[in-house]
Amino acid sequence: MISIASDHGGYCLKEHIKAYLTAKGINVLDCGCDSQESCDYPIFAKAAAEAVADGRCEKGIVICTTGIGVSITANKVNGIRCALCSDPFCAEMTRRHNDANMLAMGAGIIGPNMAERIVDVFLDTQFEGGRHARRVGLVMDVEKD
Repeated sequence: MISIASDHGGYCLKEHIKAYLTAKGINVLDCGCDSQESCDYPIFAKAAAEAVADGRCEKGIVICTTGIGVSITANKVNGIRCALCSDPFCAEMTRRHNDANMLAMGAGIIGPNMAERIVDVFLDTQFEGGRHARRVGLVMDVEKD
């Protein structure tokens, strides 16, 4: 299952990606928001990240206008490695080398077709492990004060 969340600026792209994943037979946990009415992105990004961190979902996707706010918020949740990606290459590399478990995208930066490609690459790319596993471990050992 994939968690997904957005704010009002990312709502339309979230709905598009949710329908895209569902059509592919992928279960989606929608953590909000529910409209284009102005809202506070941290509430929804946190909910999506917590669903990944506690094991309810394998991976998560968060979307706002730039992807910056939701990625910062998701990364505040212990166990989350959220990467902001605007192209498929970055999505591939963050899975291969960083074992990112969440993807952030900016609805004001990319359109639906590019978002679909990014999501496909993110979900289909496996972590390489090896020397990268050691580095991911070092990242996860950084304490949050």
